[in-house]
Amino acid sequence: MDVQEIRGKDFAKRFRGYDAHEVEGFLGKLADYIADLHRELDSLNGQLSQTDQELKEYRVREDALEDSLAQSRRISEDMKANSEKEAKFIVAEAELQAEKILSQAHNRLAQIHDDITELKRQRAQFEVRLRSLVEAHLKLLEVEADRDRDLSELEDKIKILRSPSP
Repeated sequence: MDVQEIRGKDFAKRFRGYDAHEVEGFLGKLADYIADLHRELDSLNGQLSQTDQELKEYRVREDALEDSLAQSRRISEDMKANSEKEAKFIVAEAELQAEKILSQAHNRLAQIHDDITELKRQRAQFEVRLRSLVEAHLKLLEVEADRDRDLSELEDKIKILRSPSP
């Protein structure tokens, strides 16, 4: 029932019925009240519609934010996983390099020990050769000294033979 219907309603007249002006006045107030309710209802429906639209927009924003948050989490987890992989790779590479350096150092140490051993052997060999050379020279000097003595004795004998007898 709308406001026009209330305003336009006619009642049959009877004897001793209600006062027509009073009923019409009441119906007018009732129609005004219902008209006010319709306007308020229209206003509230408009607000509800606007609120529903805003709610939809907020839900769209919320969904977008949740998607962004989920994507950020995935990216963060991926970055963390990549960082951990890279750190493990760097550590493994550093360990490999350290092992290589250590191996080279051990090889160099072994080479130095071998060189020292070879130098000691060469030194001992040189000392033996030098000693042999010195001994040979000493023998030569002794032979030369013996020869000089023999020569000196011969010269003495020759001098005795050459000297006139008295």
